[in-house]
Amino acid sequence: MACEEGQEARLLKLAESLETRIQGLRGKFGEIGDARLTVMAALTVCDELLDAEQRIRNLEQELNTLRDVRVAAADRAKSTQIAVAKALNSAADRIEKTTQVLNRTIGGGVAIG
Repeated sequence: MACEEGQEARLLKLAESLETRIQGLRGKFGEIGDARLTVMAALTVCDELLDAEQRIRNLEQELNTLRDVRVAAADRAKSTQIAVAKALNSAADRIEKTTQVLNRTIGGGVAIG
């Protein structure tokens, strides 16, 4: 069987895997013919492939959901940071105004802040 250059080892591994499947089926069902065993092995591989594709689709959906959650969480974190910064700035402004009022009230005493 021909393959692309550098793919020989992979092709051999695939052939070994198929042969192992055929031998396993031969052990279960006996000598029912090479063609039948080969078709059964191919169907088994196709069944596993379909299952794997479904698992991949499910994982991709889960990954997309997790990405959306991460983006939403990052947006909330950014909004929280902005709100905290505004609150701190507001508090600092109030403290500054209170300090100015106290300095005026105390008069010639030592300035606070």
